[in-house]
Amino acid sequence: MKTRGFEVVTKYLDNQISLPERKTKGSAGYDISCAVDTLIKANGYQFVPTGIKAYMPRTEVLKIYPRSSLSFKKHLVLLNSVGIIDSDYYNNPDNEGEILLIMYNFGKEDVLIKKGERIAQGLFSKYLSIDGDSNNTKRSGGLGSTGH
Repeated sequence: MKTRGFEVVTKYLDNQISLPERKTKGSAGYDISCAVDTLIKANGYQFVPTGIKAYMPRTEVLKIYPRSSLSFKKHLVLLNSVGIIDSDYYNNPDNEGEILLIMYNFGKEDVLIKKGERIAQGLFSKYLSIDGDSNNTKRSGGLGSTGH
């Protein structure tokens, strides 16, 4: 039985997408790559497709952090600082649970992220809920589906 991991989303099955992996035995995070060449304009932001989705137990979350060299080498940051991928985001009806990274270019030049370039790392972790938490609401979509 599968517990946690990554899969390629359907629309990228023929695009030779690499699943995230840890590069050393001491690495905490799984390196996540860009699925297609993506241009991020200077002082602009862009959704960067990864072509992957993640599955995990209901009591876990996947936290997405930018690779440490991204900001000083390419002037890129994750617009939301840390991406949070909830367990019920997997296979949602809007986008099948594809992990999209919102990258902001704070530099003075456009930046091209190449397909296969490692841009982020994902860490699975447990989370706790409070006493009396009885939320049974089901996810109804993808990004921003729980409102504002």
